Amino acid sequence: MSQPSPTGRVVVALGGNAIAPPGERSTADDQQETIGRAMTSIADLIVDGWNLVLTHGNGPQVGTLMIANELAQAVVAPMPLHFLVAQTQATIGYAICNTLEHALAQRGSDLSVVPMISRVLVGAEDPGWDEPTKPIGPYLDDEAEAMRRMEATGQVWGKIGDRGWRRVVPSPDPLALLDGHTLRMLLDAGAVVVVNGGGGIPMVREDDRLRGVEAVVDKDLSGALLARKINAERLVILTDVHAVALHYDTPKQEWLGEITAEELRALQHQGHFGVGSMGPKVEAALRFVEATGQDAVIAALDDITDAVHGRTGTRVRA
Repeated sequence: MSQPSPTGRVVVALGGNAIAPPGERSTADDQQETIGRAMTSIADLIVDGWNLVLTHGNGPQVGTLMIANELAQAVVAPMPLHFLVAQTQATIGYAICNTLEHALAQRGSDLSVVPMISRVLVGAEDPGWDEPTKPIGPYLDDEAEAMRRMEATGQVWGKIGDRGWRRVVPSPDPLALLDGHTLRMLLDAGAVVVVNGGGGIPMVREDDRLRGVEAVVDKDLSGALLARKINAERLVILTDVHAVALHYDTPKQEWLGEITAEELRALQHQGHFGVGSMGPKVEAALRFVEATGQDAVIAALDDITDAVHGRTGTRVRA
């Protein structure tokens, strides 16, 4: 793969599942520790001259807040989902800011790290409203319990691979960044920006006003849009597995290394890559590569350095 130019921007998307695996009881300290390890590598890359823009997922975290909402609704009014997306932007951005600033300072850098409250425009008529696909919160291994919750609450739960059942919510396509002017000002000032956390706070436009809606935008599709809008030279999607695989977690499993967008699109059309797992990451990489001719990488969070350099994971080229 070609290397980005010294001044070229690279968007790095940190997976929410990689920060807090949805099958585990992950505390704030656990998540801060995981983020801190990742930021050590990010700081090394920045000091080495890489121009990084960070974004992150929030599936497990926003799911946890929804559970807290449900448990406390007899005492306090529950918050709408777009409020919870904003809260996860703040908490994960706060952890990234603390740990990355510290790691940069240890390396002699005084760069500012700025988490942004970020909104994205979605369509009121998007078909995603009728087909919830975005998994959030913990897994259940009991189908009967998932069915009970659907019947009792009106929630939608779906089977996610072999790991069990997980709540799913609408995930409309991101159409536009609503805070691009602020983002450009911060980038021009030389800040390391954390933006579009959790895919961005989903908003629809009604007449001359914006309104938050009950959805979670996929952070990888939103990250691909972000990377295109800031003319990034590489999109790096970090998750909890080493790469994209065919026949994942079966005896026929085959990891994909370097591959063209045309070849990956053909595999997608053959029905590989589940909607609730690797599907959105593959689609995000393809959208970015097909629109820009630049490279995208899908790799593990622990392999950040090699992923940014284009040396590991699934490497998608034009």
